Amino acid sequence: QVQLVESGGDLVQAGGSLRLSCAASGIIFSFNAMGWYRQVPGKQRELVARISSGGAIRNYADSVKGRFTISRNNAKNTLYLQMNSLRPEDTAVYHCNTHPSSSDWGQGTQVTVSS
Repeated sequence: QVQLVESGGDLVQAGGSLRLSCAASGIIFSFNAMGWYRQVPGKQRELVARISSGGAIRNYADSVKGRFTISRNNAKNTLYLQMNSLRPEDTAVYHCNTHPSSSDWGQGTQVTVSS
């Protein structure tokens, strides 16, 4: 059974930083490209960043490029998202999943950025 457990979300002021973590189990983590996704109520879930299985290739949505960094530790089956220079428009529930995504979504972690 696939389990994806996100953590690290919080309420921060604009300009602040957060580091999100995603603990994965039930998959061969090191075989999978992974992604961070975010969703705002009433809007479609969007891909924020993705990373190849070995970590060498990383891609970012234009809206977060230069501010967010995706990384992974395959020995710990854990995915990370370092978020700097946060903006109010980054407010969302953040999820991790494989990329392309599967149907196994975790609860996500809430990030709220105040202006």
